[in-house]
Amino acid sequence: MLNVYKAALGPILLAQARWLRRTALRLPEAAGPRKGVEGESDSPGEPLRILVVGDSSAAGVGVSEQAHALAQPVAKLLTARTGKRVAWQLVAKSGVNTREALEFLKHSQLCPADYLVTALGTNDVTSQRRPTQFLHDYVALADMLRGRTGAVGLVVTGLPPLRILPAAPHPLRWYLGRYAIQLDQALREWTEQDSMMRYVSLDWAARPEDMAQDRFHPGPRQYRQWAELVTEKIQSLLAVSESGLAQGS
Repeated sequence: MLNVYKAALGPILLAQARWLRRTALRLPEAAGPRKGVEGESDSPGEPLRILVVGDSSAAGVGVSEQAHALAQPVAKLLTARTGKRVAWQLVAKSGVNTREALEFLKHSQLCPADYLVTALGTNDVTSQRRPTQFLHDYVALADMLRGRTGAVGLVVTGLPPLRILPAAPHPLRWYLGRYAIQLDQALREWTEQDSMMRYVSLDWAARPEDMAQDRFHPGPRQYRQWAELVTEKIQSLLAVSESGLAQGS
C-alpha cells in the first residue's frame, strides 16, 4: 500500500526531499574521545567492554560532547550500577545506511567487546532501501561484529519516530514515518528470535520540543533517556550471562 502512495505522491515527495537536503541545518558530530574506561582503576576484575556503532545519532550529532551523547553515558551508567569498570568504544559515521556502515566497519579498528549497541536505519529510510535489504545487511553487520569482537550480547536501537520529524514537511514527513515503521518492525521481530539480543524502542522520542537545533537529531534530554534504556538492556543481558555461568558451575 505504501508503494501506491509513493507512486501517487512521487513528484511531491521528490521535490520536498530535495528541498530538505538543501535547507537542512548541518550539525557536527559530538566532540571528544571515542573510547575510554569508566570507573575506579582499583575496581576488582576485568572491565566490562561495550562497543557502540551506528550513524549520526550514535556519533552524538545534536549535543556538543561525547559525554552527553550515547556511548560514554552508557559506560558511566553501567559503572555506577554494577560497580565494574567499563571500557567503551564508539565507531560511528554520519550519513551511513546499514550497508555503508557494514562496509566502513569492515575496515575499522575494533576493540574486543562483551556487548554491542547498534543505532542504524534512518538513512536506510531516506535512501529508500527495501526492508529485506535493510534486515539482510543488519544481520550481516551483527554477525561480523560478533565475530570480530567476541561479543555475546547485542542491543539494537529501533528507528526514531520520523512521523513527527519537524524538519520535514508533509506529506514527506508522513511517508518517511510510515516507511520507518516497516523497518522498525523488521528489527523488532528479528531481535525477538535470540535471547542474547534486546530491542530498544525510540517511540517515546516523539517530542519535537526535545530535539536538537536541526529538528532532526536527538537533543540532550533524549540522549539521556536513550542511554538509560540501553543501560537497562545491557544489564538484562548481563543477568542472563551470569545466570548461565552460575548454572554451568
